[in-house]
Amino acid sequence: MRPDVSVVLACGDPDPRVVASVLGQSLGNVELVVVGSAGGAAGGDQRMRYVAGQEAGGRGAARNEGLDAVRAPFVMVLDDGVVLTRHACGSLLAEVERTGGDFATGAVTWPRGTAAGPRAGFYAPRRVVAGVRDEPRMFLDAAVTNKLYRTGFLREHGVRFPEDVHEEDVVFTAQVFRDARRFAVVPWPVHLAPPRTGDGDLDDVRRRVRAARTADARLRDGGAPDLVAARQRRFLVHDLRGHLDGLPRRDAVWVKEFAAALRPYLSELEPGVEATVDPMVAVCCHLARAGRVADLVVAARSLTTPRAAPRHALRVDGRTYWGTRAHPGLDITGLGLAELPFSASRIRHEVTEITASGTVVSLTIRTYDPFAVLRRGRTVADLVVRGTRVRLAPRRQPDGGYLVRAEIDLAGTPPGRGGRTDALIRFTRADGHHTSDRLLVDPATPPLVLTTGGHQVTVGPVGDSAFLRVRWRGAGVARPRTRPRRVLTGARVKEWVYRRLIRVVRPRPGLALFESAGGAAYTGNPRYVHEEIRRRGLPLRVCWSVRGDPSGFPADVPLVRRMSWRYVWLLARAGYWVDDRGLPAGFPKPARTRYLQTWDGFPEAGPGGDAAERRAAVARWDALVSPGPEFTRVFVPATEFTGTVLPFGSPKCDVLVTGDPGAAHRVRAALEIPPDRRVLLYAPHPGTTAGDGLEVVAETLAGQWVIVVHAEGRYRIPRRVRPLVRTAGPEVNDLILASDALAGDHMPLVRDYACTGRPILIYSPGGPAGDRCDPLPGPVLTTPKELVTALADLDEVTERHAARYADFRALYCADETGDAARRVVAAFFHPRR
Repeated sequence: MRPDVSVVLACGDPDPRVVASVLGQSLGNVELVVVGSAGGAAGGDQRMRYVAGQEAGGRGAARNEGLDAVRAPFVMVLDDGVVLTRHACGSLLAEVERTGGDFATGAVTWPRGTAAGPRAGFYAPRRVVAGVRDEPRMFLDAAVTNKLYRTGFLREHGVRFPEDVHEEDVVFTAQVFRDARRFAVVPWPVHLAPPRTGDGDLDDVRRRVRAARTADARLRDGGAPDLVAARQRRFLVHDLRGHLDGLPRRDAVWVKEFAAALRPYLSELEPGVEATVDPMVAVCCHLARAGRVADLVVAARSLTTPRAAPRHALRVDGRTYWGTRAHPGLDITGLGLAELPFSASRIRHEVTEITASGTVVSLTIRTYDPFAVLRRGRTVADLVVRGTRVRLAPRRQPDGGYLVRAEIDLAGTPPGRGGRTDALIRFTRADGHHTSDRLLVDPATPPLVLTTGGHQVTVGPVGDSAFLRVRWRGAGVARPRTRPRRVLTGARVKEWVYRRLIRVVRPRPGLALFESAGGAAYTGNPRYVHEEIRRRGLPLRVCWSVRGDPSGFPADVPLVRRMSWRYVWLLARAGYWVDDRGLPAGFPKPARTRYLQTWDGFPEAGPGGDAAERRAAVARWDALVSPGPEFTRVFVPATEFTGTVLPFGSPKCDVLVTGDPGAAHRVRAALEIPPDRRVLLYAPHPGTTAGDGLEVVAETLAGQWVIVVHAEGRYRIPRRVRPLVRTAGPEVNDLILASDALAGDHMPLVRDYACTGRPILIYSPGGPAGDRCDPLPGPVLTTPKELVTALADLDEVTERHAARYADFRALYCADETGDAARRVVAAFFHPRR
């Protein structure tokens, strides 16, 4: 019987794991063609065939022999070490048949499940591409092993591996993309990434250059010269970038030969290719072509953590250039480094000498200020190693840089998180804003080893860019790792202790435990209830739960680490609980404790967990703050809440109704927003990623708006637009009051924002949010272009949606009269009888 899929493996002695992953496919009818083997593996399994490959021609020739021997209508090509996922063949085959594509390609993952390589994120969403011209970035997907091809397609177009050419995948896939009419892309993993081999030597550089040239030739010879630029971009962002990252660790001779190997090919690049990549990669290309070997190494240290600033930069006619010459090949304007606010500005620090005596480390540091940040105002400088600071006195040098010598005693420095921390130099202005950068050190510098406080402390370079890191480890005999502490401090143990504690501990009516955002911040309804309690002078000691960084909490507010033993004690001892998301499940409320729930969410979003957990959580609530009738109508029956509803509005919205004249000044000062810029508050729905078009919006609005992002979860701002975007640090109500408009679809914040009456644009680049409501207070926009167009004519857009805005406010903000905190405190915190 003819197999459905043939898998070609060119390897004389195949890895048993690879063989097992092919023969164990859920598809079942899969054949493994092994080239270069005498046979006998897998116990004589009939699904394996062996082809005696020729010695000449390298792996490319062996793969071609395997393709010639294929009997199935579909084929995959593997390398030794590539382990297929169980449903790889079946799922890709189904996708090719469903879509009519010439091949299907899928994701590659590391064993821990994370996406591998520069192609991470390319495979979502699942889609059909009508030729690579529709998505030229797919040239980055140059592996052959994560694809299933129609055998007839390969034979019809004569797609072959080049012989005696290393990195033959690049050449093969270039022709595959050139000739494919249609192909499918799937987001699920096809195989695990094989172990990395080699150290990126000069022979590897030369092989990659040769493969790149051969791939370009196949495109040109096959009538697709318009695709060459996109394929060359792949060489710059993958092949070249991989070697540039490690360049600072190489010696001068190696770097010189590296540049010589690259120079001919870089001189052949299509016009405009370098403009499509990271500006610093383009700078490195220019320096390699020019033979500026020393400068090439300096520039390469700006590619990896900590992405060091250049030593020098030049501003000419609004453009920024790397170094001291205004050459197009040195243009780094796109990085926006010259436009960064002071707190995000970049300064370069290079350690030129480092020694140690006892526990004291002595450093000589050369500081470069390429964007004249330090000349704009008075600053003070400190060398910071975790909690230890040393005041510095930098001396100005003729070239505009600075030189400083410093000594820092690590005897009193506590170990950093994870037993390590990075040395920083911090410049602080009189207004409190500061900027910090790591210290670069010669990669060849031997680490210094000190002993202090029972620890062995190592000070030396780490990473490709070689920045200075301090690492601690116990100096005594290593003790076996045990788990008793983790067991004794686990949540289940604490729940067990707590349930017995509340049987004997009587809650104190003068003690309250407050929590907002799961302990993440001093904000939301609990904050404004607390401030009203303080304003009234009630005899109540309020302790706040904190998770993570406590710096945003007032200095005079007692804090307790969430889920610590003290937190468990306070849960049992406090006479009042107040929060806005639900205190930890598994901790029943003591009988004499009163629990005020000030839910921070839209009516449709209730507590998480299964039905039993939700009922148990809600059953603890004695009173529920309701921002309006619609919330009461939807949320109360949905959660089966039977306690007291306090229909007074949201305490956090009081200031949004009454206003705060100082909010705009506080936000603009804290975020360094120029006075001539309008402020757009961007509140994406939780889970939104940086693929939401923020770059396009920010760059289009540059000079008119600054975007302030208030996001939950891991939202990363693209590096190139950081001068135009701010991350929200201050209180969200201050952000609302300081902004001129809101864009986003995080509906709880949309509701709060509507209290101000200011323009709202529902921006949903990822599709409708799950808690979307009707009516909406503004237009629904799904693309960056639509958002930019709406902001360009904001007054007209606002007027056109005024009626819907009014209906939204009537439904969700009717009870927001500006005195909710006063009424809630008066109703709930009454004297005990």
